Amino acid sequence: MSTAGGVDLGRRRFLTATATVVGGVGAAFVAVPFLKSWSPSERAQAAGAPVEADISKLEAGQIMTVEWRGKPVWLVRRTKAMLDALPTLDGQLRDPKSTVVEQQPAYAKNEFRSIKPELLVLVGICTHLGCSPTFRPDIAPADLGPGWKGGFFCPCHGSRFDLAGRVFQGVPAPLNLEVPPYKFLSDTRLIVGVGTEGA
Repeated sequence: MSTAGGVDLGRRRFLTATATVVGGVGAAFVAVPFLKSWSPSERAQAAGAPVEADISKLEAGQIMTVEWRGKPVWLVRRTKAMLDALPTLDGQLRDPKSTVVEQQPAYAKNEFRSIKPELLVLVGICTHLGCSPTFRPDIAPADLGPGWKGGFFCPCHGSRFDLAGRVFQGVPAPLNLEVPPYKFLSDTRLIVGVGTEGA
């Protein structure tokens, strides 16, 4: 035991080392929650996270909805008749060729606005004031008129979109419905929120 003027230096080093270790552990306990608070919450991460969808049971003419970033995303299995009707509507549409680049990824800038013609993927939010249109696949219903060949109708202000999400002329909505980024994982599964180049 070395002492200097009656002070036990070995004990002093031991107490200093112990206090340093305990202080370091305490600082870590304080720092971890503090640093973790800088990360987005699980809920926030999930809100922007890609979402997978199983489309194996989606039959022709049907729609299903998944949620991505807090928005409804529609998956529509179009029939041959629905696809055949699309080119006949070009003269009635505001942007039939989907020229507004921000409304769809490059791989969906085609006559069907999709990777595979039979499957349409759209954000189900009207481009006018953010209402959610209804899926109206019926042909020539009394309330929409004899020229209606199926599509989406916004009950808030009467905007109409065809079965490719293209907006009709003369309605309040200024733009086509948005096609989100997506890609196929297999013939029966796709993921919304992740795009694919050159699909």
